[in-house]
Amino acid sequence: MQKKEAIVSSGYLIRRGKLWRLAVVFAASGVLALSGCASGTDSGEEAAETTTVTAEKVDAIANTVPEPIRQSGKLIIGVNIPYPPNEFKDPSGKIVGFDVDLMNAVASTLGLTPEYRESDFAKIIPSIQGGTYNVGMSSFTDTKERQKSVDFVDYFNVGILWAQRPGAPIDPNNACGKKVSVQATTREETDELPAKSKACTDAGKPPIEILSFDGQDAATNAVVLGQADAMSADLPITTYAIQQSNGKLEAAGEPFDPQPYGWPVQKGSPLAQSLQQALQHLIDTGVYKEIAANWGLEDGMIDKPVINGATS
Repeated sequence: MQKKEAIVSSGYLIRRGKLWRLAVVFAASGVLALSGCASGTDSGEEAAETTTVTAEKVDAIANTVPEPIRQSGKLIIGVNIPYPPNEFKDPSGKIVGFDVDLMNAVASTLGLTPEYRESDFAKIIPSIQGGTYNVGMSSFTDTKERQKSVDFVDYFNVGILWAQRPGAPIDPNNACGKKVSVQATTREETDELPAKSKACTDAGKPPIEILSFDGQDAATNAVVLGQADAMSADLPITTYAIQQSNGKLEAAGEPFDPQPYGWPVQKGSPLAQSLQQALQHLIDTGVYKEIAANWGLEDGMIDKPVINGATS
């Protein structure tokens, strides 16, 4: 999102919305301070600016919510922070982002109050299985493997994009022997990079050294500091990191492998149908598009939400 128009490739366009911005902040060492890392206003950050998008309760949809959740009046949501621009904290400590705005609208449609609970990314699905959370909201890629544990309500489509330091080009399709940073348990760590590394060793080349971090901010900083040759993350996340890096990062190659984001719920839970109906209502009324446009993410929008739509 350099200036107004940023990355355009393979049909993907991420635009800087005029309604939001965040200033770049660097520590003396040159580490990239992503928005979720700072909590005070003296850091030099500016609060994210977005218009507030509201949604009204729809009784016919709200009545489909499982009785225990409906009686509680709350939707308990497991989330991992930071993963900007999808979910992160503004300088006041409030959880914000595209996913947050959308989930808030879904909860309103269901007549529920969203309650966000922070968690390690890897613990969200087990916590849903155990009943601690009703739903997960942390840019989960819906995959066949994850569907063995939970059901997904798909709400967005997104590809993968790599980033590198300027002057140190790396080919995502030929990164044998390179160090690549990722957030732990994301599809980039569990699927993409292991497959590419195996292709390297099968060809008699050195493997990719996968550097896994608990948070995306640390994975990004590893590239900025030269600890990794590149990073791999979902397109909105990489694009945002590039924009916030003040020229210390640039795209490596083009976006690839578009897959659906989904909200995980317990296997067989009727909550999946409730979320699906609420999202379809937001799509039909234009609220979904308005929220996506606020964050410059229109190109990942879907027309019809499905349950467990992953093909791989």
